[in-house]
Amino acid sequence: MNITNCKKLITLGAEFGWNIHSNNQIDILFSIKISGDHRAKWLAWGVNPGPHRPKMVGTRAIIGISQPNGTLAVRKYNITSDTRLGCRLQPSQDFDDVIVKTMKGDVQADKYMSIFATLILPPNPAAYNISKLNHVWQVGFEADDVHLEPKMHSTALQNVDSTETLNLNSGRGISIGHRRHHLRKVHGILNIVGWGTLLPLGVIIARYYRKYPFHCQKWKVLHVSCQIVGYSLGTAGWAIGLWLGHVSRHYSFHTHRILAMFIFAFTTLQMLALRLKPTESDDYRKYWDMYHHFLGYALLAAISVNIFNGIAILKPDKTWLWAYIGVLSVFAVIALGMEIFTWGKFISTKNRQVPTATATVSADNNAEAPQTSQGPGPPSEGPQANKTRIAN
Repeated sequence: MNITNCKKLITLGAEFGWNIHSNNQIDILFSIKISGDHRAKWLAWGVNPGPHRPKMVGTRAIIGISQPNGTLAVRKYNITSDTRLGCRLQPSQDFDDVIVKTMKGDVQADKYMSIFATLILPPNPAAYNISKLNHVWQVGFEADDVHLEPKMHSTALQNVDSTETLNLNSGRGISIGHRRHHLRKVHGILNIVGWGTLLPLGVIIARYYRKYPFHCQKWKVLHVSCQIVGYSLGTAGWAIGLWLGHVSRHYSFHTHRILAMFIFAFTTLQMLALRLKPTESDDYRKYWDMYHHFLGYALLAAISVNIFNGIAILKPDKTWLWAYIGVLSVFAVIALGMEIFTWGKFISTKNRQVPTATATVSADNNAEAPQTSQGPGPPSEGPQANKTRIAN
């Protein structure tokens, strides 16, 4: 296409290229990679009038829809607020401000889909400025190829974050979604390390190193340290998640949010045990111990479920998923090995105690035998009673 400038966009594996002919005339080339398991039905690119940050509503879009014969039908579409409400999106004749001179599409099987166009922007620097051009892109997997009507795209974070303000002269872009993407990574790392790693480690220390099968004098210091550091990191990640949910007005992940609220509330309740737990002499201490232990195990299960849910939402590379699976696998192997050792030691100790107890009972019976084998007569009679009978 003889494109002189190009860059990889931050989401959807998309690439964008452009030529600048003048301050208001540009060529654009937008491409996405396709493969056997990632066959998009349509792709879209458009400009959004400034000076505010880019958004879907108001975009002058160029959309290419895949056809049964393997070609790409490219048309102009005006994205309005009705589109967000689910109304049908149909081709437009012309835009009120942006002029599109040339449009064409290209498809290379199992390689890429692309759309090319020449745009003449209106002489309005506040709305369309090549040094601060708002552009939006999208990919979808359903479309009516007869009426050239693209269907709703996914609402995953990558789709929502597909906007950028781009300086066509320097190639540098500013994206709110890109900044939030970094915060989402920090949110995930803090929660995986804090709630997903340190809290389970503290539970393992308390279960196996307090008294049985191993006794560590500093188990409580280690347990409390893991819980405090893990709780602090998890709470920081939770707070970042709250902020991300607050600024993301157009989408919400209800299951992830509800589980996060449950985890924070009851983990905070668990942490109050540092000051408010009953003493050893209190009558209800054993019931408090049962509640503390079972709530802790329930929280570990909820934390694991929510971390997997968060990874599914963020859709990072597979390293995140396999790293967390590795952490859980290590903990599972440690816990299983400790449980087997604990029960083996318990059974072995119990078997050694049974012969000892039997020998003790036999010795006691032998010691009492002479007192019970004195011949006939009442048990209370002895040598003095015999002397009394002879005297009589």
